[in-house]
Amino acid sequence: MAKSNEPIWWSLFAAGGMVAALFLPVTVFLTGIAVPAGWISADALFRLIHHPLTRLYLFLIIFLPLFHGAHRTLLTLVDLGFRSVRPALAVLLYGGAIVGTVLAAVFLIRL
Repeated sequence: MAKSNEPIWWSLFAAGGMVAALFLPVTVFLTGIAVPAGWISADALFRLIHHPLTRLYLFLIIFLPLFHGAHRTLLTLVDLGFRSVRPALAVLLYGGAIVGTVLAAVFLIRL
């Protein structure tokens, strides 16, 4: 049987889906509803962002859903008939996810 790198992408897909389902709603609620409504002060959220564990949380909440979206988009395009350009699409989509991950890491380190 030929070795494949497909399990790597499927594991990132699964982890990204789990993170998106469990943690993104909480993050959207806190930053998009609770802070503007005044339930949480913006100063408290600003101080929280500077904690290393919060930065790790933000990195994971960006990194994993990027790969989830890349994998889902690739498989959708392959199912729609773009099978012949799958390698180019994979490089484009996974490359975009890698670039987004690097940009997120650089931004969070500089924060």
